[in-house]
Amino acid sequence: MKKLLNIGFSIGLFGVFLISCNDDDYQTIESIGKIKIDSVKTIHDTMDVFTVQSIKTYSTYPSHCEGFYGYDYIHDANLERTVTAYKYITNGPCAQGSYVGDNQINFNPQRKGTYTFKFWNGGNNWITKTIVVK
Repeated sequence: MKKLLNIGFSIGLFGVFLISCNDDDYQTIESIGKIKIDSVKTIHDTMDVFTVQSIKTYSTYPSHCEGFYGYDYIHDANLERTVTAYKYITNGPCAQGSYVGDNQINFNPQRKGTYTFKFWNGGNNWITKTIVVK
């Protein structure tokens, strides 16, 4: 009986392995690249130190084979932040047509001052937002 249970368990485990490895419902990311940030929305232009504010960014993707991948968020010692958005491109069949995607950065300042955000808008163009932290 014990031997029969071990054989049954091994066959069941092997079947689960075969099913989990045969999943073709995903698309492979082919590449990652910059995407310009079309607009930026901040809720407040002043806020308190140690609070959180969501900063929303909007980008236009040329097809549904592309989507938001992440941000390159660089800050220097002088309260300046530069933000570049990145998109992924997949290899699968996609719905045609462009769409606007929105994403956000949660800004949580640790000291008082005037913070300057520069969001990449293509080429040498930047959208600048200033937030005063009290």
